[in-house]
Amino acid sequence: MKQFVLGILLVLSALSVFGQTDDEPVLWSHEWNKISDTEYELIVKAQIFEGWHVFSQHTPEGGSRPSEFTYKKVGIDYELVGETSESETTSKYEEVFGIDEVFFLNKALFKQRIKLLKPDVKQIDVNLDYQVCKEVCIPENKDFSFRLDGGEATAIAQKVDERSLTMTNDLKKDFKNKELLADAEEVVEGGSGIWGIFGLGFLGGLIALLTPCVFPMIPLTVSFFTKQSQNKSKGIANAILYGFFIVLIYFLLSLPFHIFDSVDSQILNTIATNVWLNILFFVIFVFFAFSFFGYYELTLPSSWANKMDEASTKIGGFIGIFFMAVTLAIVSFSCTGPILGGLLGSTALAEGDVATNLSAGMTGFGVALALPFALFALFPAWLNSLPKSGGWMTTVKVTLGFLELALALKFLSNADLVSNWGIFKREIFIGIWIVLFILLALYLFGVFRFPHDGPKQKLSAARKGIGLLSAGFSLYLILGLTNVLDLKLFGFLPPDFYTLAEKENDCPLGLNCFKDFEEGVVYAKAENKPILLDFTGWACVNCRKMEENVWSESDIYPILKEEYVLISLYVDDRKELPEDQQFDFQYASGRVKSIETVGQKWGTFQTLNFNAASQPYYVLLSPDLEVLNNAVQYTDRDAYKAWLNSGLEKYKVLAQK
Repeated sequence: MKQFVLGILLVLSALSVFGQTDDEPVLWSHEWNKISDTEYELIVKAQIFEGWHVFSQHTPEGGSRPSEFTYKKVGIDYELVGETSESETTSKYEEVFGIDEVFFLNKALFKQRIKLLKPDVKQIDVNLDYQVCKEVCIPENKDFSFRLDGGEATAIAQKVDERSLTMTNDLKKDFKNKELLADAEEVVEGGSGIWGIFGLGFLGGLIALLTPCVFPMIPLTVSFFTKQSQNKSKGIANAILYGFFIVLIYFLLSLPFHIFDSVDSQILNTIATNVWLNILFFVIFVFFAFSFFGYYELTLPSSWANKMDEASTKIGGFIGIFFMAVTLAIVSFSCTGPILGGLLGSTALAEGDVATNLSAGMTGFGVALALPFALFALFPAWLNSLPKSGGWMTTVKVTLGFLELALALKFLSNADLVSNWGIFKREIFIGIWIVLFILLALYLFGVFRFPHDGPKQKLSAARKGIGLLSAGFSLYLILGLTNVLDLKLFGFLPPDFYTLAEKENDCPLGLNCFKDFEEGVVYAKAENKPILLDFTGWACVNCRKMEENVWSESDIYPILKEEYVLISLYVDDRKELPEDQQFDFQYASGRVKSIETVGQKWGTFQTLNFNAASQPYYVLLSPDLEVLNNAVQYTDRDAYKAWLNSGLEKYKVLAQK
């Protein structure tokens, strides 16, 4: 079980490197040796980070992708002398493929001799296609330029065909008054933002305090500092320092995720809406939930905690307190791990920079976890008011288990939505939630029990109260499912048009919308109406919040339905484009990206024309593509209504000219 948990953590860590730049986790270098006037030896070296490995050119067929060199202009400027040699490798039997895979650990060296066919050849360009792996494998591609005269190498120019250039030009529109879009950030109010994520992490930390892995340690640790120190003030200072180190440790855990630099502007959206990543999160959350139900225990290796505890005892002082904080983080993992997993999942669902959100959430979690150690050190008399450890902490864990299952379903729903499977329609999603919260209510009322529940005792008032809340929430879901009430659940539910029932269209709230930009513009010209351009996503929580809480308002819905032509472009739609509509898009840097799906097309369209990559993102346009006012994103009802009316007034002025 320990190994499985470690594997899960490594998978999450490895997933965070998806889309990283090509200098991690392998550092590449290249050089050449002159053998004669016409013969040279090309050398490629790799420094591989600890725990990672790169596959050999000769790993057997049927296994992982081998390293493969492509020599540009071979047979024209030069010829290869022999095969590309490589340094010592390691082999290991892989049960999945049933073969002995061959790979490099720590370092790799490749050599290739060439013979020039032309005396004036000054540069040799080589491409390496390879995989770097650590529990999961990441495909990578690297270009090397060997300058034989010692001069500066010129970059290998990537080219796209004329058809792709034409389609790229068609994607870029002549929007007028685009300078108005620069004010978009000023109106992005109302979203939770970084402080909302911090608050979510803080709440998670408070919940973690109530678990049996953390709660009993509060009085023990505070008493240790106050009694073991030479004086009271020293003990208080040590306890506060201990709390600071707890915050620092959880913040440091988020730093490996800060790797999204110089990547495709759509990469965060791609990761957050990746089908397999969402399925992985679903599996992990279910795994966490059943650990809270008491069927197994999640623990990191006990040797880690022992070593940290030993270090804190031997070293003492400032550094010793740090190792005590590390020990707490390790021994409490069985309770904090699933909560931190939920926090990671919530930041993946949230809008904005994933790494920044995660740092804010982890810091909030650490602050909540550290706060009681500092407060009880300052006011030790409060320790007497703490409730005793007991069965109520098991109830907290089981309740968290049911919440983990409810959140897990959101990730499975995301995968279903972006893949258009049509499995978890709105009614099915709500139905499963109804079952989960009814089961939670029955558990809280003592109807059934789990393996780690203690002796049956009289139900407390708090337990009955939470049971009633769960039952009430189930009733709310039932009334919403039967259309007696209008369900509003912070954007967690699938869109209202993603339903088993017959619908006139697949647009939010029954509005008439277009999912192709050109078609919408043609209709707007025919109707002489302004355009509401809506960049949205199937898995976009804030998009659903806007539709549920703002678009549905009685004084806003008629404006959207009667005054505007709605064009909704889904940037995470995985539906494949027809072959004649697929093309290669070339960035200004020269990098080429293949546009193969509907979502890739509209995501690139948003970036290319509006220099934006987040959703929701709303733009008001005239049928002649004149921007009417600033763009808005997630905002509140009043601001959105004023923005819509401002666009209408501007359009009326334009129409009179």
